[in-house]
Amino acid sequence: MDLFFSPLACSMSGRIALAEAGATVNLIEVDPITKRVLASGEDYQPVNPLGYVPALRLDDGTVLTENSAILQHIADEYPEAELAPPASDRLGRAKLRQWLSFISAELHKGLMTPLLGDQTPAEVKAWTAGKYASRLAHLNEKLAGREFLLDKFSVADAYLATVLNWTRATPEIDLGAYPNVKAYLERMRARPSVAAALATEIPLFRAEMERRKVA
Repeated sequence: MDLFFSPLACSMSGRIALAEAGATVNLIEVDPITKRVLASGEDYQPVNPLGYVPALRLDDGTVLTENSAILQHIADEYPEAELAPPASDRLGRAKLRQWLSFISAELHKGLMTPLLGDQTPAEVKAWTAGKYASRLAHLNEKLAGREFLLDKFSVADAYLATVLNWTRATPEIDLGAYPNVKAYLERMRARPSVAAALATEIPLFRAEMERRKVA
């Protein structure tokens, strides 16, 4: 099984989930600018024609794309890790999908993608931060008195921790205004699977930034 990733991208959530599951996986870095596999130089787009990560290539050659789908597949492939409610818990699974959808649509794409864009105008960043503050307030309320999004750590937490980590690069977001979210992120960064992912991917991200300067 191959997980195609770029450092600190949303693909890091798959790395975290696979570590939680104790799974064996080949981690293949993709340059997000050139859309090529870093180690070999081969074109990544035959794997995912849209060129973005993550993609999960299974042992039979099947390729899964879209982070929420990949995370749910990992949870189902390793049920003993309990990264999702069991299939018999229909309401629990719906709540998991609810959180994955919220993180993907409201936080990842709606909020963070514009804020992280190098070419996003300052006024658009300010408008985005204001519009989506209600989403962070909602998350802050839901995390009150809770350690995780669900009753235990799940693939939704792997995704949320990855997205919230991006606030290091978004001065428009002050997590001090959302104390439950800030405390949650601090707990997640201390979790062994998340800490290990960050320890691996931060140096890779710095190397990526250096390559961009040279290019």
